Amino acid sequence: MSDQLRLALLQMHIEAGYPEANFAKLSSMLEEAVSGEVKPDVIMFPEMWNTGYALTEIQTIADHEGERTKTFLSAFSKKHNVHIIGGSIAELKDDKVLNTIYVFDREGNVVADYSKIHLFRLMDEEKYLAAGDKLGKLEIEGAGAGMMICYDIRFPELARKLALGGAKLLFVPAEWPHPRLHHWRTLLTARAIENQMFVIACNRMGKSGEAHFFGHSLVLDPWGETIAEAGEEETILYADIDLSLVDSVRSKIPVFEDRRPTIYNA
Repeated sequence: MSDQLRLALLQMHIEAGYPEANFAKLSSMLEEAVSGEVKPDVIMFPEMWNTGYALTEIQTIADHEGERTKTFLSAFSKKHNVHIIGGSIAELKDDKVLNTIYVFDREGNVVADYSKIHLFRLMDEEKYLAAGDKLGKLEIEGAGAGMMICYDIRFPELARKLALGGAKLLFVPAEWPHPRLHHWRTLLTARAIENQMFVIACNRMGKSGEAHFFGHSLVLDPWGETIAEAGEEETILYADIDLSLVDSVRSKIPVFEDRRPTIYNA
């Protein structure tokens, strides 16, 4: 197991309601991500990249059981020997649409999945989507990791639960719009500092209807310091991280040892 990981975050524009265009865009950006001299170890992309927030037609355009996505990303991860945090997709399962991340290892196996727990009422998610009911837990190169999606980051107890379960990294695909850039940076930084773990967040960019998405995908270290941040353009954000920093930070400020859950656990 290596403590060194190279990340590639695909900050892309998403055509709401047009899966074919989105699969084509993602395919092109994936090929670009692995075309350099040093290939990434982990590739990640934004929330609901296959359909965008075309909620009124989501039942007809969602990926049935995630099969198209799984076939496509499994083949790519195996061919290029790379882990993929598959953003999230609109997935039709048992007549319900879930907002789901699939994770692939270097051999193309699906090793984890997570469906968004907290639905965002300001975008009417609860009217069209079903909420997940389990934690997003996985391992990357032997290191514990967690997953949250967009609105989830406003719920610190979820990130803490993942950290207590061994997560050293937190992956966050999102469609987070203007004017809440300050919230995006602040909440992600807080999740990194309070849990002393890497936070890797990939946001979309571009306009969709009246919404304007600002990008600013972020990679934060366990001190809450910015390792890499994108602008508002479509881009691939690369970052190198050293997982050994997590244990170093946690030993210097032993937050988890000093918890008193008998007092404040609900």
